[in-house]
Amino acid sequence: MTISIWRYSHLALAVSSFLLLTVASITGIILAFEPVSQKIQPYRVDNVDQITLAQTLPVLKKNVSEISELSVDANQFVQIKGSDADGKNLTAYVDPRTGKTLGIPTKQSEFFEWVTALHRSLFLHEAGRFFIGLTAFLLLLITVSGTMLIIQRQRGVKRFFTRIVRDNFAQYYHVVLGRLLLIPIFAIALSGTYLSLARFDLIGMTKISPKIDFDAIQSKPQRPLRQRALVDFAVFKQTKLTEVQSIEFPFSEDPEEYYTLKLKDRELTVNQITGDILSENRYPTAVLLTNLSLDLHTGRASGLWAIILAIASGNILFFIYSGFAITWKRLANRVKNKYAADECRFIILVGSENGSTYRFAQLIHQQLLKQGEKSFLTELNNYAVFPKAEHLIVLTATYGLGEAPTNARRFATLVDKYPQLQSVRYSVLGFGSRAYPDFCQFAFEVNQLLARQSWALPLVDIHTVNDRSPDEFNLWAEAWSQQADRPMPVSATLLTAPATRFDTLTVTDNTRTAEPDGTFLIRMRSHRRRGVTSGDLLAIYPNNDHRERLYSIGMLDNEVQLSVRLHPGGLGSGFLHELTPGKTIQARIVRNDHFHFPRKAPIVIMIANGTGIAPFLGMISQNKQIPCHLYCGFRQSSSFAVYRNFLEESRSADKLTNLHVAYSREGEKQYVSDLLARDADFLANALMMKGVLMICGSLAMQKDVIDLLETICQTKLGKPVSVYQSHSQILMDCY
Repeated sequence: MTISIWRYSHLALAVSSFLLLTVASITGIILAFEPVSQKIQPYRVDNVDQITLAQTLPVLKKNVSEISELSVDANQFVQIKGSDADGKNLTAYVDPRTGKTLGIPTKQSEFFEWVTALHRSLFLHEAGRFFIGLTAFLLLLITVSGTMLIIQRQRGVKRFFTRIVRDNFAQYYHVVLGRLLLIPIFAIALSGTYLSLARFDLIGMTKISPKIDFDAIQSKPQRPLRQRALVDFAVFKQTKLTEVQSIEFPFSEDPEEYYTLKLKDRELTVNQITGDILSENRYPTAVLLTNLSLDLHTGRASGLWAIILAIASGNILFFIYSGFAITWKRLANRVKNKYAADECRFIILVGSENGSTYRFAQLIHQQLLKQGEKSFLTELNNYAVFPKAEHLIVLTATYGLGEAPTNARRFATLVDKYPQLQSVRYSVLGFGSRAYPDFCQFAFEVNQLLARQSWALPLVDIHTVNDRSPDEFNLWAEAWSQQADRPMPVSATLLTAPATRFDTLTVTDNTRTAEPDGTFLIRMRSHRRRGVTSGDLLAIYPNNDHRERLYSIGMLDNEVQLSVRLHPGGLGSGFLHELTPGKTIQARIVRNDHFHFPRKAPIVIMIANGTGIAPFLGMISQNKQIPCHLYCGFRQSSSFAVYRNFLEESRSADKLTNLHVAYSREGEKQYVSDLLARDADFLANALMMKGVLMICGSLAMQKDVIDLLETICQTKLGKPVSVYQSHSQILMDCY
């Protein structure tokens, strides 16, 4: 809800002000060059900040016939007004050390004068100044709301400048440049707002009137011979020229006439005969803030700051463009479905903050429509009862600190409110970046939410896609296609991924089995050296068609080992069972990075049932020093026999710390979840000390284990299991 408020406020402010912002930004870019052009004029002398009034005033009075006023502008050009020896008015830039004339001030160019008028008042006088002031205030609000959105996006203030995932050009640079130029744009907006308030007298600006006791003015100097020896006036000796805004000189030699010094922070009146300070008034804060706002808003005090203002103003134009591009893209993602939700077998639900996830959802949706299926695509907040749904596919990103995207925030409530009336197979696909600590946390929460519904049946394990990886998306598509028994040719090619490369593998051993429901091990050696790791997948094509069969790989002695259960009539298992040593097959190695053995974990706990033990055999074989515990479940002891010797040898070699086996159809008739419940404290301690739990096997086993872990995490650690899933402490690869 909070993110919605900031987002819609940001958009509403931008929409309401973009025309005036455009005008103000363009004119602001132009005007930023005026102070730069002023800086290069030859009226500034070296080391002007070292010159005191006691040094320059006597020189100027000696070389200029009559001076009425001296001023030092933002460029530190010293200007005098008075009259020359012929009695003519004189206004000139001078060298404060010699009194030499350096140049004559000129009027602002007509072009800059025209642009300034447009920038300040739109040529509408006070009405225009009001609208420009309002625009500055709206820009201030836009900056604040944009900052809050970035904080939400980056998961906190501390991560404000951490890496940003590049969704698209407009989105990426809208955020990147917004962070880089936040301070100058904030300064432009705040100073512009303040100056407008001051202009309309909405800020108290107390006028300073020197209070001088004329009766107390000394007219007889204690040192008459040194009358008018300005060089000895203490106040002039202590005041640097750069501290001065202006000096009004006395009109006559009358003791009641005095110097008026307007400095940066105060105003002084000085006796022209004795040098005594007659009055001193510090400027109120409002005046100081007005001067500071002028410096910040115009760049008059610094050429470098003026250039930064020009860049910032230019980027405001880019933000207007990119902001509307983002909004247009978000609106363009609105789906016009061909079929009504009530008549569709396939329901695709999307949770996305910036719309990028819709691209993947559309691919799935279009593929199903091409196959003649009735598919309905909508956002998670539109979840309802779908009377004819057979498949529910959820694609969702995560936002903020592991939170739901805006269009998915009501999903949990709706699921409780609208249970489906028939069984529905579901699959969850999470999108995110591993650069964030809460990687795909909301997707894990959605998966667990659906797992708790009586009507929901998992079709494939939850998958995650890091940085919109085509390979990882394709891996989900292959797994879904295999389990749904339906082609889902959303290939990597469609997502501009590299072309598929096949490996030739030679069978080196096959234990085979005489039992139709038995388990056998088959080993193969790849002809091509490549980095295959336990936990990767082997895709085979028994019918030489597009339909893949995926098997988890265990790497032992540099050979690929599969653990396969022979299914009666099973196409993939039957194909592998009939392979004999020496035969070759064409297959594809699929990297499965999220399920590799964690090399730096303090402890690893492996949980498997049936042939899900396959990748763990390879990991245990390669383990050198990490404490490793294996919990596995089988129907009966004969099912475990094929692995027994290897695991016992691994335990003797300290590659496996502990082995826990459950049999569901003999002896105590336990499931692997029963063993885990027994060791709940051990599991909780492992998670608390940053250990990693790996789960591989059937989806039913996975559901039981995750439910159990949810209870353990909530009761013993005070956190939901999704926190540990998003931090890669619970890794799963189940089908």
